[in-house]
Amino acid sequence: MGFKKVLFFIVGASILYSSCKEKNKIAEVSEVSSDLNIIYVLADDLGYGDISAFNPEGKIQTPSIDELANEGLKFTDAHTSSSVCTPTRYGIITGRYNWRSPLKNSVLTGVSKALIPNDRTTVASLLKAQNYETAFIGKWHLGWDWALKEGDSIGGEGWTPTDYDNIDFTKPISNSPKDLGFTYSFGHSGSLDMAPYVYVENDNVTAQPDKVTISETKYGWWREGPTGADFVHEETTPLFFEKSINYIKDHANIGKPFFLYLALPSPHTPILPTEEWQGKSGLNPYADFVMLVDDYMGKLNLAIKEAGIEENTLIIFTSDNGCSPAAKIEELQAKNHYPSYKYRGHKADIFEGGHRVPFIVKWPAVIEAGTSTDKIVCTTDLMATCADILNIQLKDNQGEDSYSMLPLFNNDEDKFGREAIVNHSINGSFAIRKGEWKLIFCPGSGGWSSPKPNSEGIEKLPPLQLYNLNKDPKESVNLVYEEPERVTELHALLVKYIEDGRSTPGGIQQNDAPFGGKEWKQIKTIIK
Repeated sequence: MGFKKVLFFIVGASILYSSCKEKNKIAEVSEVSSDLNIIYVLADDLGYGDISAFNPEGKIQTPSIDELANEGLKFTDAHTSSSVCTPTRYGIITGRYNWRSPLKNSVLTGVSKALIPNDRTTVASLLKAQNYETAFIGKWHLGWDWALKEGDSIGGEGWTPTDYDNIDFTKPISNSPKDLGFTYSFGHSGSLDMAPYVYVENDNVTAQPDKVTISETKYGWWREGPTGADFVHEETTPLFFEKSINYIKDHANIGKPFFLYLALPSPHTPILPTEEWQGKSGLNPYADFVMLVDDYMGKLNLAIKEAGIEENTLIIFTSDNGCSPAAKIEELQAKNHYPSYKYRGHKADIFEGGHRVPFIVKWPAVIEAGTSTDKIVCTTDLMATCADILNIQLKDNQGEDSYSMLPLFNNDEDKFGREAIVNHSINGSFAIRKGEWKLIFCPGSGGWSSPKPNSEGIEKLPPLQLYNLNKDPKESVNLVYEEPERVTELHALLVKYIEDGRSTPGGIQQNDAPFGGKEWKQIKTIIK
């Protein structure tokens, strides 16, 4: 056989092999989806630049999460729907942008009533209907209804020590994770710095409060409030991981798949690395705490492997927003560690540092190890992804802002349907991103970095900000006056998404009215 014929044969065989391999890859989804386990791990206030797989210049060592990235698919342009806790969690569970809920800004507390109504489909209820065991372990922060000693009101918003006096901890909670599709739940109501400090397992408090605790330390502070006899702040993160690992072991071979939503309270305040990890980073306690989380992620990953379910278990690891100033960002930067990497801002902000997060997906049966994508995804995309994998057709009132990531798992990026992404800051300010262009609908950060909302001189800044993130990832050059057509296009798209009640194709839906019938002032300048 001549050289040209040999070359033709090799190339042809290679193309045929690649084609067959791709077909087999896609076919595997339908073959393995019926017993696919799904584990979603949500860190709290972990910055994009805090994971060395995403920040090669970072000073925090995260070998276990790096290993997870090397075993799966790394998303370099992944975002939370909001730059703070509660709203992002709402979007993960419902597949709907948080600002469509009654909560138009800020977060809930440890005594807030349930944000998600029982008749709204969640990822858990969707999967439960497909014969899944479903579990929530960790920080809920979506509200549930405490039993009361008298009346129908807690008596406060959860920010002062007297706001817990009317709670009857001896009775079960209602409108809980169970009512949203979780067959098992164990966790606490708000952030770990928000009382009451009690664990609730399957609607019941595990140990009655027998003391009041408060911490006013520089890193490990938490608000004053009633504390359960079995509740030790320093042990909470290890406990949630240990319970999750045991859940995986117990459910690995029961004949039905499981969905585990592990919502960590860390490295959010109180920043409490255990003694083993104190000082390990050489940076500060926040960095030590990140290393603790990383180590436990390694133990979780190992437990999956040892249980024999690695091949057909989908693991997603991400964060609920960017790094918080409580991490003492200035201390970290002084030692050349940048929690937001090259991006502007941090938690609470509309800038990239507020909502661009590390995002890793591992599924050995389908996803090629060590791959990466720069496609824009959002934490709202979990519901549509699960539905697509299981061949479920979502209804018009389900996952209104959720796009399936399955094409990205299959390395078929052209079929990924997301047109744009909407982000939200702590004060309810909006941004919309399409391709390389991002339009912000406020004059400053909309959050906690300068220029802050209502700060002196902010009224002199342009009311809109337009950035080309490919050329200007630091969001330093506002092009709003140079690109009027781009501004018009993105403004019109956001108006459409708001008015349609959805950003995905489907029938028009209604956004929820704000709590208490208040005015939704954040959209007044958008929809005129």
